[in-house]
Amino acid sequence: MAEPAKPQETPEKNNKKLFIIIGAVVAVLAIGGAAAFFMGGSKKEKAPEGAKVEAKAEGGGEHGAPAKGGEGAAAGGGTVYPLEPFIVNIYDGQELRYLKLKVEFEMANPQAKAELDAKLAPLRDAILILLTTKTMQEIQDLQGKNQLREQILAAVSKVVPPSKVTKVYFTDFVVQ
Repeated sequence: MAEPAKPQETPEKNNKKLFIIIGAVVAVLAIGGAAAFFMGGSKKEKAPEGAKVEAKAEGGGEHGAPAKGGEGAAAGGGTVYPLEPFIVNIYDGQELRYLKLKVEFEMANPQAKAELDAKLAPLRDAILILLTTKTMQEIQDLQGKNQLREQILAAVSKVVPPSKVTKVYFTDFVVQ
């Protein structure tokens, strides 16, 4: 008895499936690569054209950053409390520029962290208000940066007791 003939897939159908699978894999890889580029990308920020001034403080930066978790030993032996970066407009006499500033506080003791956490919004507000009053001429040299550091410490001392924060470090300072 003769077996009924089984319909076999033609090579055209096999090729179509193969192209669809390969196309799907390529699309997934392209989307994943784009997502990784935009989300993780590069640690260094690429600045658009324009003047760029950078200064790293002795208390941190890329190579001297404190330990993860927001606490690490600072130069003075205290505990470091990092804040999210500030980005504000400043005036340079002719046009508006952007100031990106990352601030970290050296605390007198680790117990001060709880108090700083509780008053984070007033701390950020005081610093933002201070930064928006600055001009490019006031912050472009070392003396201006040191004066800004003292003014931030004074503003912080109005929000939390002066003995809680002992020093202010700039770990990122970019004007463009």
